[in-house]
Amino acid sequence: MVTFVGVFAHPDDEAYGIAGSVGLHADDPDFRFVLVHATDGAAGDIRPGFPATRETLGAIRRAEDEAGWRAAGRVPDRHEWLGHPDGKVADVPFTDLVDGIWSVLEAERPSVVCTFGPDGIFGHPDHVAVGAATDAAFARGVADGGPGFRRLVHGVIPQSVFERWNAQRAALGLWVFDPTVIYHMRGVPDETIDIEVDTRPVTDRTIAGLLEHRSQHHVIFDTPLDLDRLRRVVTREWHTIAWPPQERGRPRLTDLFAGLDDETGERTAYGS
Repeated sequence: MVTFVGVFAHPDDEAYGIAGSVGLHADDPDFRFVLVHATDGAAGDIRPGFPATRETLGAIRRAEDEAGWRAAGRVPDRHEWLGHPDGKVADVPFTDLVDGIWSVLEAERPSVVCTFGPDGIFGHPDHVAVGAATDAAFARGVADGGPGFRRLVHGVIPQSVFERWNAQRAALGLWVFDPTVIYHMRGVPDETIDIEVDTRPVTDRTIAGLLEHRSQHHVIFDTPLDLDRLRRVVTREWHTIAWPPQERGRPRLTDLFAGLDDETGERTAYGS
């Protein structure tokens, strides 16, 4: 049995970060999928004409997320909503944030955990805080000497891909990302990428899941929606391995769980 835990800030964060990888393992009876959300996204944008209020948006986004995983064909075996305030996760006492994530990780003893890296992909303070707290919770698992906690990964965008996407956006007359601005996408150096997953076999599943996040279509997608371009965007997922320490220059792995048995590292040396 391989247990995989994804820890994210908002509903829909994971829909374009791990949905393809989960889809590739959807029919594996030895695959357990656990999803953790720090918030319900209640402070998100409400697009004009969408039937939601500030009071109802959180419940709507929770339902959209659950519908998204049904559409993608693999609902989580366990789905935890930690109930922190959307947009204010960075204000939550760090120990409280870590403790909530650790309560799930301690019970599940996962083989692999995925979260945000220090860049938060979009520089979003909620993303950055959740990533840092997940790293700290994972470190507890490494240090206690028990089972699991074989690999910690951060979802990222390679710099070369970021630049290519931005060039394409400019050519299409779309606004481009400025990585110095909060909430804008940013890349990481290509040489830090440890895992590149080809998710083309499950592209339709990934898109079906994304489309269920109806309240956030104006945030997730460009207008008008170009499904052909979206299919190209979701054909890959990239990750850096935060644990165990990696040698740079090694060939990229092609799956979140590839090579687990080949990795070594002192369990007490987390973060070294």
